[in-house]
Amino acid sequence: MVTLRLPNGRILRAGEPIVTYVARNLEPYRGFHIFMRALPRILREHPTCQVVVVGGDEVSYGSRPKDAPNWRVKMSRESPVDPERVHFLGKVPYEIYKRALQVSAVHVYLTYPFVLSWSLLEAMACGCLIVGSDTVPVREVIGHCENGLLVDFLYTQALAKQATQALTYSQKYTKLCQAAQRTAQGDSSEVGKRH
Repeated sequence: MVTLRLPNGRILRAGEPIVTYVARNLEPYRGFHIFMRALPRILREHPTCQVVVVGGDEVSYGSRPKDAPNWRVKMSRESPVDPERVHFLGKVPYEIYKRALQVSAVHVYLTYPFVLSWSLLEAMACGCLIVGSDTVPVREVIGHCENGLLVDFLYTQALAKQATQALTYSQKYTKLCQAAQRTAQGDSSEVGKRH
């Protein structure tokens, strides 16, 4: 069984209700603000879930917030979350990043219409259940209820609801995870032959 040891010593295991979010840097272009606004409801409605966030505090796209040193601090002020349940790992070695994806029950991937991240394909290759934004680059590889789940990028409550349902009924989505793996391996038929 794959495990992930957190900096506080806690060990997370595959099969547990774990939400993951990954970006090179935590910023709005990759929907970090939307993710953070959805977290309080996800944590409230699924009281045993843990959340693992991987990504740095620098800026890859866009700009820094004017009222905080970085987007992690800004959004943590706006949407406070329990540090015993939400774990910001920062930038990590590839092995830790891969383990985070392997223990994930629900992987959230959000982006404005922009270049797709390799992390989405890697999450799919690991068999993650993807809850992604219904935006142009994501729709190129994810078909809703075919190999993942899509939500309106700006609708925070829709993200929270879909992620919570996915955590609660994860066994129901096994086929989507398998289809995601096949898509990542190059089987475009998994998304309706739209490539």
